[in-house]
Amino acid sequence: MYNKRKIINDPVFGFINIPSELLFQLIQHPYFQRLGRIKQLGLASFVYPGAQHTRFQHSLGTMYLMNETVATLRAKGNFISDEEAEGVSAAILLHDVGHGPFSHVLEYTLVKNIPHEVVSQYMMEVINEETGGKLDLTLQIFNDRYPKQFLHQLVSGQLDMDRLDYLRRDSFFTGVTEGNIGSARIIKMLNVKDDKLVVEAKGIYSIENFLTARRLMYWQVYLHKTAVAAEKVMVNTLSRAKELASKGTELFASPALRYFLYNDITRSDFEKDGEALHHFALLDDTDIWSALKVWCNHSDKVLSILSRCMINRLLFKIEISPKPFDVHRKQHYISDFAFKLNIPEKDAAYFVSTDTVSTNMYNPDDDRIGIFFNDGSVKDISEASDMFNISLLSKEAKKYYFCYLREIK
Repeated sequence: MYNKRKIINDPVFGFINIPSELLFQLIQHPYFQRLGRIKQLGLASFVYPGAQHTRFQHSLGTMYLMNETVATLRAKGNFISDEEAEGVSAAILLHDVGHGPFSHVLEYTLVKNIPHEVVSQYMMEVINEETGGKLDLTLQIFNDRYPKQFLHQLVSGQLDMDRLDYLRRDSFFTGVTEGNIGSARIIKMLNVKDDKLVVEAKGIYSIENFLTARRLMYWQVYLHKTAVAAEKVMVNTLSRAKELASKGTELFASPALRYFLYNDITRSDFEKDGEALHHFALLDDTDIWSALKVWCNHSDKVLSILSRCMINRLLFKIEISPKPFDVHRKQHYISDFAFKLNIPEKDAAYFVSTDTVSTNMYNPDDDRIGIFFNDGSVKDISEASDMFNISLLSKEAKKYYFCYLREIK
């Protein structure tokens, strides 16, 4: 008999109950425990020092919100079996298990073209084998292959438990109060109509606040210019290390990090014999920080400078523009760094970075937010809302960044 007294005290939601033995086993699994060594917001702590929370905490929060949502939907007459409730809770609990260190940084450097969602699925499949198929239903829901589509929407959709947790949790730990959404109110307004997740009409103002808060959090936290600058330094540092490794240069690295530095890992490597997944499951933030501390004294001038930038928070200076920057300006900086450091221009290019970031807070073509009215009709939030800026949120907002090394000592 499972002891339902297993609870966790969460700073955001209070006491979180672990409702089944399977979910407890998943939390205890090494794949999930690894998330406690990966920060939820990557390098955003360079901007908001309080942002020290982990993907472990976030994933537990999503499980709590999923349990609350299932209870709400059941109370409104929607049938969800105990197996389905456990399956959808397991899916949201493990939705981020495939994340690498520093959020998406590895997807641009060491593990290219392999989204974390794909790695999450690989890890779920391994756990499923270990548990004798207990995640069969979970995998169906996660991959949107289960007949009840609204269950997948709770895992991956406009109003999924991932977003409802990270907005409130990230707001809490960063101190950016504008992102503090009313997650409890939104959940109480959820219902199901024609197998689709909908929001009851009286909850429309909570959805308006949710979309506005999400926009503010993206530009104030997730895409904050200093956080972007820090990520560019990290990406360039790991890219330089990868280049040196490809030439046979000896680099300090943990076995897990060494595997990805000295091998060109593709998606097929994850599917082949399990070695890539084994090393990935051992990789977390501490591997990267340990390497950076040692690389500060490496003989390669580019790697040592970039590593010191990360360790000592000497981030790239960053400029933002609504229009692309002059390509000749980038070359000017590269030439200048090459001259001052007496290095080739191809190496000096690591000290300059140009990029764009873009986002839209609501895309009805992706997964619409339906507002359910008393007469049984359902309207998209962009039609149902009388707020002028809801339609604007569906438009892509793009910014151009130009980053470069601040100074050379």
